[in-house]
Amino acid sequence: MRVVEGSAFVAVPLAGMTLAQMGADVIRFDRLEGGLDAKRWPVAPNGRSLFWAGLNKGKRSVAVDMKSPEGRELVTRIVTAPGEDAGLFLTNLRVRGWMDYESLSRHRPDLVMLTLTGDRHGRPAVDYTVNPSLGFPDTTGPEGSTEPVAHVLPAWDCIAGNLAVAGLLAAERQRLKTGRGQQVEVALKDVAAAMLGHLGIIGETALTGESRPKAGNALYGAYGQDFLCADGRRVMVVGLTRRQWQGLLKATGTGEAMDRLAARLGADLGKEGERFRHRHAITEILAPWFAARAVADFAESFDAHGVTWSIFRDFRTALDEDPDLSPENPMFSMLTQPGIGTYPVPASPLEFSAAERDAPAPAPELGEHTEEVLADVAGLGSGEIGRLFDAGVVGGPSRVGQTPR
Repeated sequence: MRVVEGSAFVAVPLAGMTLAQMGADVIRFDRLEGGLDAKRWPVAPNGRSLFWAGLNKGKRSVAVDMKSPEGRELVTRIVTAPGEDAGLFLTNLRVRGWMDYESLSRHRPDLVMLTLTGDRHGRPAVDYTVNPSLGFPDTTGPEGSTEPVAHVLPAWDCIAGNLAVAGLLAAERQRLKTGRGQQVEVALKDVAAAMLGHLGIIGETALTGESRPKAGNALYGAYGQDFLCADGRRVMVVGLTRRQWQGLLKATGTGEAMDRLAARLGADLGKEGERFRHRHAITEILAPWFAARAVADFAESFDAHGVTWSIFRDFRTALDEDPDLSPENPMFSMLTQPGIGTYPVPASPLEFSAAERDAPAPAPELGEHTEEVLADVAGLGSGEIGRLFDAGVVGGPSRVGQTPR
């Protein structure tokens, strides 16, 4: 499968990278000077973009002057090149007149094109604007506080990127059965709004007439809470299901105390909602238990009792301590990214029984594959390719000494 990608930010680059890690030939095209995210943080100590390296693993890169008619024609030829496994286009670049579905499908009627927009009206949006508009920051943060808290994880970008993969594959499957192409559109804000409904938050708000209050680190609707331990470390414990709850009580030896609490409250703490409703009283019993013990005192017992728990770590500590972020996890390999260095890099989280998981591949230099894509996809001869380089219509590090960032 060959997928062409014209993109910036997180969602669409993530979609292309996800497909590349599942074996697709993904060709990304950018401006000669690099795309909007060519230098985006986080960056390595030498200033090179780890963001670019992370979201473009395993792709081929073409650098082209899209302001020139010849450059636009080249992009069109690459997107609409023949082949039953080609003609698939991912983008969030709203370019009308030559790179929209109507224009491109004239060159290939069975084109499948997936476009991500900010909102359904075509206005720009990112996680940091979608979240405030829908209410999430006002429900996030310490209990009783009034300040909104924006989340560091771009959740809607991540979900939208994987939804874009699903949408493209669904449309490609229909094309295999019918021969017809189509345009698929998805808006970042609609992805968030849909999840707001799927998770019951819209129904909850509509029927109660109230917004959900902040609950700090508590797990909404059941029991989950963070605790400070004697060694200064903080842990999160969860009693979402009855089994998780019973495991926690057995490991901490607080079962009788919880029975007395339930009797005093007239509550059935075996029910998720009752545990959330009485979370403060439950925490008053558990907090002294954790405060008197270091993590090492109970870690083995917690695991033996099947407790759902975790230590709070910052990124540095997680990388140092958690083997799931190292090559001990088969998903990770030590990869050398040219121009940046060597560090643990993940492959696809998916494991297929019928195929081995491919190791992660480096992200390309800007324009690294311009020549080969012009030859094997656009079908140009060496003389014509040389002329395009000489004219500055296309670029690549091997031909013009450009750097990707």
